[in-house]
Amino acid sequence: MSVPTLTATELGPADAGPLLLLGPSLGTGASLLWRDVVPALARHFHVVAWDLPGHGGNRVPAEAFSVADLAAGVVAVADRFTDGPFAHAGVSVGGATGLHLALDHAERLTSLAVLASAAVLGTPEAWHERAALVRAEGTGAVRDGSRQRWFAEGFADARPEVAAPLLDALLGVDPEGYAQVCEALAGHDVRDRLGEVAVPLLELLGAEDPVAPPSGDPLPGTRVVLDGVSHLPPAEAPAAVAAALLAHLGAGGVTALTPGVTTDDVHAAGMAVRREVLGAAHVDRATAAARGLPEGEFQRFITQYAWGGIWTRPGLDRRSRSMVVLTALMARGHDAEFAMHVRAAITNGLTEAEIVEVVLQNAIYLGVPDANHALRLVRQALEDSDGA
Repeated sequence: MSVPTLTATELGPADAGPLLLLGPSLGTGASLLWRDVVPALARHFHVVAWDLPGHGGNRVPAEAFSVADLAAGVVAVADRFTDGPFAHAGVSVGGATGLHLALDHAERLTSLAVLASAAVLGTPEAWHERAALVRAEGTGAVRDGSRQRWFAEGFADARPEVAAPLLDALLGVDPEGYAQVCEALAGHDVRDRLGEVAVPLLELLGAEDPVAPPSGDPLPGTRVVLDGVSHLPPAEAPAAVAAALLAHLGAGGVTALTPGVTTDDVHAAGMAVRREVLGAAHVDRATAAARGLPEGEFQRFITQYAWGGIWTRPGLDRRSRSMVVLTALMARGHDAEFAMHVRAAITNGLTEAEIVEVVLQNAIYLGVPDANHALRLVRQALEDSDGA
């Protein structure tokens, strides 16, 4: 095995912000795959796309490599632009590569988004069979299968301007490079290492994806599932992907007034933040309890307007927002919500001492009895968290 050379393309100004690397899926060039997401990302990040051997603009010959070797290649790409940390978002094999970045190069990674991917993808036998097919007959042999896997039913016909360029580009992928990536995926299985992942992780899946279905085991992070989307979320739902990524990466600022962003996109961004702040288990319980009931509309309302419309805004960081929320809930006596947001404040980086300082500050303006009551709620919430 050897570290392959991955070509890189800058897709935005270098001074826009921190480095964000975008990875492709098998059979695609990253620049084309991420084309409609980049404008939103490039306002906040120095966006660079990398290409697999034989894919996109990468025609550098490569010897056999693993997905772990691809991760090392991505670090080499990052080194061309910075000696510091960077964020990464990748689709399918690009997402699998991101997992190896988190496991083997965590010191360089600030944040990770894994799209349409998983700790293991398919079976080794299936990947070796596809590699042999493409070596024998070229990438045209997998065009129809890719069309079925890549896009949700009806998408390719309804949006040919999106689907056709990707399928045409597949025909230009070097068969040997494609086969090598298949063989790398045959050896990708990090299920027994997921407990080592320590960087903030967003798992973004398509509800109709047969390759990385939502029914699979979740990754250790925040999971968002996009309805009506299959295996290429950046192509099928670029605004929703941009919204979720910006929320996850802390750039925020996605509202219903943002050009090209729909209320569903704002909801997706809000769900990402809500699950990160309150915890996936809490959000899943609240959503399940409200399913089929009038409360379901309320769940969507607060996710879209509170979490998607406010919590994603860039004007305050999440620590500051937690302090504001604790103050408001303490003032109005909303005990259950206050306790929930004490735990959320810990998630957002506040220390126990800082939460106590918020309560003491409010004692001056709200009154000592309210502060005394709030401190009891803080103590109970922290004890409940310790026992969870």
